[in-house]
Amino acid sequence: MNLFKRAWWRLTGHFGKTLMLIGLFFVICTLVLSGFLIQSAAARAATDAKQRVGAVATMQLDVNALIASGKAEQPDGAMPGIIGAAGDLHRDLVEKICASSVVAQCNYTTDGGARPTKSAQLYQPVPPPAGQDTIASDLFKTDGIRDQNAVSAFRNGDSTLLSGHGITPRSKKDEIVVEERMAKANGLKVGDSVKLKTGQLPEAGRKRDEKDHVFKVVGIFKSDTADTGRYVPALMNPANQLYVTPDGASLLLGKGGDADDAVVRQATFTLKDPDDVDRLKRDAEAAGADLDVFPLSVNDKQYKALVGPITKTADFAAVTVWLVAVAGTVILALIVASSLRERRKELGILLSLGEKKPRLLGQHLVEVVVCAVVAIGFAGACSGLLSQTIGDRLLAGEVASAKEEATDQGPERDPSDPNGGMKEEEPAPDPIASMDVRLGPADIGKVGATGLAIAAIATLIPGSRVLRLNPRDILTKGD
Repeated sequence: MNLFKRAWWRLTGHFGKTLMLIGLFFVICTLVLSGFLIQSAAARAATDAKQRVGAVATMQLDVNALIASGKAEQPDGAMPGIIGAAGDLHRDLVEKICASSVVAQCNYTTDGGARPTKSAQLYQPVPPPAGQDTIASDLFKTDGIRDQNAVSAFRNGDSTLLSGHGITPRSKKDEIVVEERMAKANGLKVGDSVKLKTGQLPEAGRKRDEKDHVFKVVGIFKSDTADTGRYVPALMNPANQLYVTPDGASLLLGKGGDADDAVVRQATFTLKDPDDVDRLKRDAEAAGADLDVFPLSVNDKQYKALVGPITKTADFAAVTVWLVAVAGTVILALIVASSLRERRKELGILLSLGEKKPRLLGQHLVEVVVCAVVAIGFAGACSGLLSQTIGDRLLAGEVASAKEEATDQGPERDPSDPNGGMKEEEPAPDPIASMDVRLGPADIGKVGATGLAIAAIATLIPGSRVLRLNPRDILTKGD
């Protein structure tokens, strides 16, 4: 008799057991498909986040690596933080790396301090306490930037340009942008000239540079940070923030303002492809960079903040898929084994009539596969809404945990600061808090393959006992 007819008669004749198998497969396939859908949604979100944040490699001095290399000038205690010319990252080297074929955009910054002069006095609405030594902090904070639009304070609206224009890649080295309060205190407007002195401490045995450097005011900006009404060191007061070009900042560091002498504190390279980091490192070494002293690191903190919770949700879904698949296979195998034991007389009669053992096993496999196919169809109709609900619940919990962890984390140490200062980092973006679940043919194909694999394994392993049986033993002994 045809094994497919026998399988059909069995399924329709024992409808209760057929429904039980379909129900079991429905639960298994629904959970497995939901896991696949959550993983797919997380992968799409991660791809979108990577495109939004981009891959940015940062190059800056690692003081510990410089000291370990033996190239640093050791401080004598009276001059802490002096590390010598070996710690200078030169602009011409950075420009060579910017020319790499894998770099889509590059930027670099130089920061330091400048001493005031008669034409540029510090803004200090509240004088320091009597007797306090302020010589180390009576400086302007000078940031040498390539593009003012890339400065986080201007991107997030904390600072606003009021008049003139900001620093651009085409700016001259003598251009400067000052804060509104400092400009009013000194009677400055766009087009005026100011003089500043080098704020860098001299190296051991050398006199302090007293040369005046002339800058032209090309822009005036306003900081949203208001005066506190209390004494604030001049260097830390936002009103004493000055923006110059990297070459201008190099002048105020006493390094010279020519391309060969100009130095930068940090360089960032936006890559065309996140996988091009190794190629960028090779190009940097070819340009002459010492990547031990000036390491290239990919700052993926913003990316991790965005996709951290949804990635953990996807990982949980992956574990769930494996657990459900294994547990479902075991349970189904036990059910098939029990069914074979109940049908021992049927098997014995069919074997005595000359039926081949593989065909008996094939009949059971057809019965289970039919139940699996029906269950997969129902699972495809229900899993979209279910996975969206489950995914959103799990993701909400992960987002809450991520925000608590971000609150507890403090700033990281700046490896380029010999005094052990902390990094000034942009606030982390809010993590992705929703997922877009989409059911596609590929997902149905994956759950179908998984369901059929479970059906085959759960049937063939216990069903292999049939191949060892003979009709006499079955009909006389019963097992």
